[in-house]
Amino acid sequence: MLRHFVLSLFLLNTAATCQVVMAQNTQAHNPVVYADVPDMSIIRVGNKYYMSSTTMHMSPGVPIMESTDLVNWKMISYAYQTLDTINSLSLKNGESTYGRGSWASCLRYHKGMYYVSTFAQPTGRTHIYKTKDIAKGPWVEHTFAPSFHDHTLFFDDDGKTYLIYGAGKLKLVELEDDLSGVKKGTEEKVIIENAALPAGNNIGLPAEGSQLFKIKGKYYLFNITWPRNSMRTVIVHRADKITGPYEGKMVLQDKGVAQGGLIDTPDGRWFAYLFQDCGSVGRIPFLVPVKWKDGWPVLGENGKVPEFLDLPANKSLIPGIVNSDEFNRKKGEPALPLVWQWNHNPDNNLWSVTERNGYLRLKTGRIDQSYTMARNTLTQRTVGPECSSSTCMDASNMKDGDCAGLSLLQKDFGWVGIRKEGNMKHLVMVNMNFADAPEVENIPLTQDKVYLKIDCDFKNRTDKAYFYYSLDGKQWTSIGKPLKMSYTIPHFMGYRYGLFNYATKEVGGFVDFDYFHIADKLSK
Repeated sequence: MLRHFVLSLFLLNTAATCQVVMAQNTQAHNPVVYADVPDMSIIRVGNKYYMSSTTMHMSPGVPIMESTDLVNWKMISYAYQTLDTINSLSLKNGESTYGRGSWASCLRYHKGMYYVSTFAQPTGRTHIYKTKDIAKGPWVEHTFAPSFHDHTLFFDDDGKTYLIYGAGKLKLVELEDDLSGVKKGTEEKVIIENAALPAGNNIGLPAEGSQLFKIKGKYYLFNITWPRNSMRTVIVHRADKITGPYEGKMVLQDKGVAQGGLIDTPDGRWFAYLFQDCGSVGRIPFLVPVKWKDGWPVLGENGKVPEFLDLPANKSLIPGIVNSDEFNRKKGEPALPLVWQWNHNPDNNLWSVTERNGYLRLKTGRIDQSYTMARNTLTQRTVGPECSSSTCMDASNMKDGDCAGLSLLQKDFGWVGIRKEGNMKHLVMVNMNFADAPEVENIPLTQDKVYLKIDCDFKNRTDKAYFYYSLDGKQWTSIGKPLKMSYTIPHFMGYRYGLFNYATKEVGGFVDFDYFHIADKLSK
């Protein structure tokens, strides 16, 4: 399974260039979400749609989003606050779980209950969460070994519950009625020996990403595969019984848009929800219209992913997916809105939005020598085709060796902020494109308050970020060198903005962030 994972990531570098069209009319356009929302699983309950996605090493995890039109989504929940407290999920003892954590989830609604299942390499387990209230929870967890790769959870009409999982060779297991594990006395069954075969014999990535649907008495199993020297491709198998036999077809091969499943609208239309690898912004959702012919779903318009859709127009991803934050909290409001996620599990003793009213305080509690191994980096997605974020930081309580500021999180990261050396503060820009000497600019600083800004340009795979500072919040100055952003194997995630603070010499310092502002356009 790990080999398949690494191979799929390596092949990301050969993906077709993402193509994005911004509509000028009242129709929706693809991508429907220009941000990192991969491995989607979507259900409809009445007139509302719900979607789960992958955020892997982030905490909390398995985000849940809601929509009334399949196009415009807002965050409403997470399936879990903490996947596990092991070292690698908490950035402890030099361990991390970048690119792992929890992977492709499956969202289902059954007999008045919502279910989200996922699996995790770090824990070696499958995790199933359930709730009656998808927005408010609480979520109840069942977890068991092993970790079933890219599984689909399925409640059949006869009352039995199954998982289908695997890569290439797809297998079926039946679960206990309470979903506490594989049903005693049953064995796994191979239902498809080579699920990639409809796409040919020259396959790089074996078929995986299973999602199963039952429509008019037939079972339809969606998978992704990747033929060599080609692109991500959608495979569908169908059967009259869940155990098979299955017959398969290649149903879409266009622009690398693949991996997902089927969703219907209240008025009887069908769509496939899929995603595309789109460089450093991440993996972005598309919708493809579906017609039915001879009992098979026919995806796209003449086999192509359309630019426009007969759905309501796309609105900004602000405030539903990302949002600005003034860090002012009224009584009863959560400490952090749902748009925020921590890089790995946080140390909750070392951050606060109440110790200084209207500010996010990040405190140091241990020594770290690396930005990517520092705890309590608070993140939000970047969004395309372009975006900008800014903050104001009070550094008056930093200690010798502390580093703090505004960042872009990925393996090839960059940040602008303050590094304190002795009694002196230095405004610095760090750029991992220059790994041998990443601190590409250093400016002595004689004041405690500084304004920081990062612009990201994802248009036409430009994938460049630009860094700025201001001493008064009005006049901005470029600092350092542009960061060439790159979607890399170790992190397996689109770039994220981050607010951070870590100590390299002594603990006990802290910084205060006055606000975080995000816009879906460049600042200049």
